[in-house]
Amino acid sequence: MSSDEPPQPAQPEPTPEPSQQPAPTGPGTKKAKAKRPKRKGWRRLIPTWRMLLGTVIGFVLLCVGLFALGYALVDIPPANSAATAQSNVYLYADGTQIARDGEVNRENVRLAQISRTTQHAVLAAEDRDFYSESAIDPKAMLRAAWNTVTGKGKQSGSTITQQYVKNYYLGQEQTVSRKVKEFFISIKLDREATKDEILEGYLNTSYFGRNAYGIQAAAQAYYGVDVEDLTAAQSAYLAALLNAPSAYDVIAHPENKAKAVARWNYVLDGMVKEKWLSAADRATMTFPVPDEAKGPAGMSGQRGYIVQAVKDFITDNEILDEDTLATGGYRITTTLQKKKQDAFVDAVDDQLMSQIDKDARKADRNVRAGGAAIDPATGKVLAMYGGIDYTKQYVNNATRRDYQVGSTFKPFVFTSAVENGSTTQDGRVITPNTVYDGTDERPVQGWDGGYYAPENEDNVSYGPITVRTATDKSVNAVYAQMAVDVGPGEVKRTAVDLGLPRNTPDLTATPSIALGPATASVLDMTEAYATLANHGKHGRYTLLASISKDGTDLELPEQDTRQAVSRESADTTTSILQSVVEGGTGTAAQAAGRPAAGKTGTAEEDTAAWFAGYTPDLATVVSVMGQDPDTGAHKSLYGAAGLPRINGGGFPAQIWAQFTRKALAGTEATDFDLELEDGAEEVPIPSEPPATTGATSASPDDPGTDTGGTPTDGGPTDGGTDTGGTDEGQDQGQTQGTTDGGTTTDGGTTDGGTTTDGGTDTGGTDTGGTGGTGGTDTGGTDTGGPLSGLTSPSNRRSPQAAGR
Repeated sequence: MSSDEPPQPAQPEPTPEPSQQPAPTGPGTKKAKAKRPKRKGWRRLIPTWRMLLGTVIGFVLLCVGLFALGYALVDIPPANSAATAQSNVYLYADGTQIARDGEVNRENVRLAQISRTTQHAVLAAEDRDFYSESAIDPKAMLRAAWNTVTGKGKQSGSTITQQYVKNYYLGQEQTVSRKVKEFFISIKLDREATKDEILEGYLNTSYFGRNAYGIQAAAQAYYGVDVEDLTAAQSAYLAALLNAPSAYDVIAHPENKAKAVARWNYVLDGMVKEKWLSAADRATMTFPVPDEAKGPAGMSGQRGYIVQAVKDFITDNEILDEDTLATGGYRITTTLQKKKQDAFVDAVDDQLMSQIDKDARKADRNVRAGGAAIDPATGKVLAMYGGIDYTKQYVNNATRRDYQVGSTFKPFVFTSAVENGSTTQDGRVITPNTVYDGTDERPVQGWDGGYYAPENEDNVSYGPITVRTATDKSVNAVYAQMAVDVGPGEVKRTAVDLGLPRNTPDLTATPSIALGPATASVLDMTEAYATLANHGKHGRYTLLASISKDGTDLELPEQDTRQAVSRESADTTTSILQSVVEGGTGTAAQAAGRPAAGKTGTAEEDTAAWFAGYTPDLATVVSVMGQDPDTGAHKSLYGAAGLPRINGGGFPAQIWAQFTRKALAGTEATDFDLELEDGAEEVPIPSEPPATTGATSASPDDPGTDTGGTPTDGGPTDGGTDTGGTDEGQDQGQTQGTTDGGTTTDGGTTDGGTTTDGGTDTGGTDTGGTGGTGGTDTGGTDTGGPLSGLTSPSNRRSPQAAGR
C-alpha cells in the first residue's frame, strides 16, 4: 500500500454463532441448558405425556363433578305407576275391542315368609353377590354390554338393586335418561335401605309371567301353593322365569322346554356352587312341571289366545320388551278381522266340536284344534283359532311348535326341486310328470348317511307313479327319494325361505325331512303356504296394524317382501296341490266352492292331522291335535269322535272348507294365474292301463322294462288275476277299512293311502296298476315285481313314517 492512500478503517470481528461462543467460565457461573429441538412432521401429532396427564385429570374431575351433581339432583321418587298399572287395549282391525288386560295380580309378602331356599334360588339366578356387592356392578355392566354387542344375547348387567329400582320407582323404558336415574337412585337406595328390604321389594315387584307380579302370585299361578310351601326345585323354576317370564313357561311354550330346563339347571348348579344346596339333594331333583295355566275370566274364548299371540309378536320383534309392555297404557290394533275370526270359530264348532262327546268317549278328551289364515298379498293374519277357550285350554294351538307337520311339508320338497332344477338319480328333470318308484319301504338311493326306507301309509306299495299322483296319494317313498335327489340341505333352505323359522325343532337336513317330522306351528305353516299362494313372494306375517301410547305411534317392523323362490317354482307347486283337492286326499276342501290348492298331513302315531291350503286370496292351515288334558302328553287321535282314525282330509279339510267359504263370502272367486316350469303340464291318462310288461322306472339303473315273473313286493304277477282284492294293503274296490276322518267325500279318500268307491269291486283283472279309484292307478302300472337294478327292501324296518 502506498503512503498516499488513505488508511482503511478496521473491519469488526464477526460475531460467533451461539453454539460457537465460548461458555463463560469462572467462579459463580452456571452451565447453560441446551434447548429441546422442536418436533417436526408426524411427531407433532402425538400428544406429550403432559397433555395426556392433563386430559386424564380433567376427565376424572369432570366425572366426579357430574356424579356429585347427579347424586344431588336425583332423589328417590315415590313408587311408580307399576303399582297402579294401566290396561293395554287390544282391537280388531275395524277398531272394535277384543280385550283389555292390565288387572295386576300381586300379593305382597314379607321376606320372613319366603324360605331361605327360595331366596337363594333367586339370588343364584340373578345376582349371587347381592349381599356383598355395591348397588352397581361395573364389571357386570361391561360384560353385559360386550355380550350384547358380540351377539351372545341381550343382558341387562343390572344388580338386584337396579332391577328393583326399575320395577318399583321408574319404568321399563330403554332410554338413557331412565338408565341415568336408575344408576343414581340405586346408589342412594343402597345407602338408605338394608339389603333385606331391597330383596323383599324385588321379590314382590318382579314379573313372572301368567300375569303374576311377585313371588307369592307366581307360586299360586304355577304350582297352586303359597310361597312358603315351594320346594327347592319349584323355587329354582320360578327363579329361572325371571330371565324370560313367558318364553320359559313350558305349558304355554312347550317348544322352549329345553331352554327352560337348562336355565333351571343353571339356577340349581349355582345354588350348589354357593353352598346354598347340597350336591346330594341337587342330584335327586327332577324338573317340576308347572300346573296347567288358567286364563283370567276376561280372556275367555279366543280373546286370551289372541292377546298372548300379539304380546309374543311384539316382544319377538323387539317392538317392546315384556316388562315395558306389562306397564300398560298401549292401544294395540291388530290385523285380525272380526268377521273372519267368528267364521273360524263357527267352522271348528260345526265340523269338529259338534262331534265330540267327552263323557261317551275317553279319546274325545284329548281333541284340540288350531288354525290361522293369512292374506297372501300383505302377510296380514286375518283370523286365528287357538283352542276351545283360553280359560280351559291355556296353550295356543295356532302358535305352539311341538306337533309334527307331517305330509304338509312335502310341497316344500317339490318347490325346492323346481327351484334348484333338480334331477332324479338317472338324470331326469323333476316335474309333476316325473315317474318315481312308490314301493313301500323302498330304500332311498344316493344317500350316504345310512339306510333309510320309509313306510307308506298302511304299507301300500304303488310301484311306478308320477310326482303328481304321489302328491295326491301322499306317497312317502317317492318324496323321501326326491329329498335325496334335491339335497336335504337345499330342501331345508327352501322351507326357511318360504317362511318356516330357521330354528324350527326337528327341521333336519336328512331324507326324513320330506315326511314332515319338523314341528312348525300352524301360523308358521300358514306363512309358508301364503308364500306359495303369492307366487313365491315372501313377507313375514304380521299381527299388528298399529300400536300407540299417549297418542304416539310406535315404529313397526317392515314387511321386507322379497321373491323367496321363483314364480315358476311356486306356481308349479300350486298346480300339483290343485290336483290334491280335485282328486287326491283333500277332496273335502272342494266344499269351499273356490279354486283351491292344498295338502293333507298326519303326524307320527296319528297325534295330529293337518290340512294346509289356499285360494288366490287366502291361505289357511288347520290342525287337529291329540293331547292329554291332565299330563299334557301327546296322544293319538284313534277313536276320537267315534272314528277309527282322523286324517287331514277329514275334519281339518272340512273346517278349512267351511271357514274359507264364509270368510270369502261376498267376494268374487278368482282362478289361479300360474306360470309353470317346462314339462309341468298335466299329461292325459288313459282310462284303462295298457296291457304291457314294462313300466317307466324311477330307479337310476332301470331301463324301464320288466320281464315279469314272480312278484317279490307283495303285488300280483304281471297280467295275472286278482284273487283277493287287495295289493299290499291297497283296496282294489272294496270298502277301505279306514277313511279319512271317517267321512267319505267324493269317493272317500284316505290321506296317503287309497280311495274307496262305496264298496263295489270294479274289476277282477289286476294289470299291476289297479288302485282304488275305480280300478285304475293313474300313477302308472305296477310291473308286478321289483324294478330292475333297485335294491329290494330288506327285513330291516325304517323309522315309522312321520308324515302321511
